[in-house]
Amino acid sequence: MSVLQGGDIADLVSQTLQELNPLRWTEIATDLQEHVAARELLRKSRVTFQSGYGIKWSVMTDHSNAARNVGLFSTDNVNVGDVMTTAEIPWRHTNSHYAFERREIKMNREPARIVELLKIRRADAMISMAEKLEANFWSQPTSSSDKLDPFGVDYWIVPAVNGEDPGFYDGSGVTGGGNPYGFSAGAGGLSSATYNRWSNWCADYTTIDKTDLIRKWREAATKTRFMSPTEIPALGTATDFGYYTNYNVIGRLEEVLEAQNDNLGSDIASQDGRLLFRRVPVMWVPYLDSYTGPAGTSAPTTADPIYGINWGVFKPCFLEGEYMVEEGPEKAANQHTTYHVQVDMTYNFLCYNRRKLFRLDKVSA
Repeated sequence: MSVLQGGDIADLVSQTLQELNPLRWTEIATDLQEHVAARELLRKSRVTFQSGYGIKWSVMTDHSNAARNVGLFSTDNVNVGDVMTTAEIPWRHTNSHYAFERREIKMNREPARIVELLKIRRADAMISMAEKLEANFWSQPTSSSDKLDPFGVDYWIVPAVNGEDPGFYDGSGVTGGGNPYGFSAGAGGLSSATYNRWSNWCADYTTIDKTDLIRKWREAATKTRFMSPTEIPALGTATDFGYYTNYNVIGRLEEVLEAQNDNLGSDIASQDGRLLFRRVPVMWVPYLDSYTGPAGTSAPTTADPIYGINWGVFKPCFLEGEYMVEEGPEKAANQHTTYHVQVDMTYNFLCYNRRKLFRLDKVSA
């Protein structure tokens, strides 16, 4: 006699519900293990709020070289230089939403309810928002004509050109770290060709070891630590570094960490999850596992980036009152039993001081 299970009996299947763990479900809606950008963006300590039709701030690009060595009774030579300019970026808008039909809610009641329908619909909208934020944060618009995409980290932190010297943009020895690809006017409307100091530190590497990647990483962290010689009301004076990369880098660095430890014990992965750089955790960004370089036809093909982001000068900026606004439910036009809920953000990513940021890239031949 063949063996029967409950699912093989047609009447039983059609007339009986399986145990469905009421009001709970399994979520496998995304391929990303973690949404790092969404987590960082929703930390109020790293967010700023502004009003107006765009985001604008002042930048001191130089000093007037007024100081000089003098002798007794020397004649004064007073000059006033133009040392200030402004940077500006526009607002960008991101929307998610969900909808329901009035009669769905009445059907989705006890005792027939298995899961709460509105919670599913809202979770769907929020997961979609988190996915979009992740893509927006770790990328840049394709060109200056793109009026939709926010100015993510690739707009502000430009990679090195293959084979050039490490450092800040200077237009000759170092041409990376300058204007974002597709934006000849420069980040925030300031061109690095005009203002060389308006650039980020950058370098290429070929191997993940102490003499290549780690040596350049140490140099980057040291040379982006700028401190003003005088007390001024500067934007973003705090030093709050975060280091972000993909699993290719994380995994290899954990092996380097194990190799320098003579007392590993019996744990074959004793250093997993303990990776630090200058006592700051190095964060895995799943989105960067498939990273190939900045947007734009002239951008170099890069891989395995390491971003050094100083959250004292790099800020998600939201329009005041437009921070994850959930509005509704509102009745849909021409559908009198259908309602929708909208979730909106008006924001952009801004950097007050690009030379406090850096990146390292493994560049393909």
